[in-house]
Amino acid sequence: MFHLLKTYTTESVTAGHPDKVCDQISDAILDECLKQDPTSRVAVESFGSHGYMMLGGEVRTNAKVNYTDIARQVYKDIAVQSGDIAMGVDTGGAGDQGIMYGYATDETKEMLPLGVVLSHALARQLEKLRRDGTLPYLRPDGKTQVTITNGKVVTALTSTQHAADASQEDIRAGLVEHLFTPILGSIEGVEILVNPTGQFILGGFAADAGLTGRKIMVDTYGGLMPHGGGAFSGKDATKVDRSAAYMCRFAAKNLVANGYGKKVLVSVAYAIGRVEPVMVEAYAEDGKELSDIVRKNFDFRPRAIIERLGLTRPIFKATAAYGHFGVAGRPWEEIVKI
Repeated sequence: MFHLLKTYTTESVTAGHPDKVCDQISDAILDECLKQDPTSRVAVESFGSHGYMMLGGEVRTNAKVNYTDIARQVYKDIAVQSGDIAMGVDTGGAGDQGIMYGYATDETKEMLPLGVVLSHALARQLEKLRRDGTLPYLRPDGKTQVTITNGKVVTALTSTQHAADASQEDIRAGLVEHLFTPILGSIEGVEILVNPTGQFILGGFAADAGLTGRKIMVDTYGGLMPHGGGAFSGKDATKVDRSAAYMCRFAAKNLVANGYGKKVLVSVAYAIGRVEPVMVEAYAEDGKELSDIVRKNFDFRPRAIIERLGLTRPIFKATAAYGHFGVAGRPWEEIVKI
């Protein structure tokens, strides 16, 4: 049995946050490899800081990829205003050992915790306000955060990079009108915090470092559910850190959608190179075990996951900001009858 806390806090970041820039670069490289060669094996890490970018990792592909050009283009798009292991993997085994989790809840239409949904919604809207020119003093780097108590928002926070000539008073007024009120509805009784440390002029790689895989809670369930520790971005689907976490979400969401529980947690574990998972478990919020239903309806062998969810397609860069779950159209978000 598991319970959500009565009070909890979740966060999100904009696409221009340095860690998320790195995630998007890694996934853009993955997509280009898959576009040319769907059998590509990719594990790419990106690191950026103070005007420098470093790419590393392992790639086995027939694709011809200009990694530097991809990294530069992703950064430009964001900043613009407006061997031994392979032997086991190639036979269908897991690309690594580890534990993955998937979660779903009936409390929102996205089947995610309310705080997670609102944090991402605020971050997306913050980015939109910058790109469409509604608030022209906004700049790419930013964070959002929401605190929920008993199902209601009690605190909402945004730290946003901004032009040097913008006053904090104007920024706050603009965000209250165009960000917090549209996303949260009534903000009566909600503590609104905007740039609580003061001005935020320097951002992104000019002021900070970014690294692929450093926002794993933003990418998943906001820290409200367990996490196996493996990041997603830059990894092809033979890496079960990514594909099995997607499958766990797929299973959990469909258990909730089909009435097996109001909140469901699914977990799976693998041994490197082994085809069958060493564990598949699922529980509803009342402690009811759903493991047999999951095993009957969802095949967690790595190759089966890839086939069922279509994970050899170049669909990953779009997942690298604002969460991997709760977005319509992604294959692991599909509702099926079980």
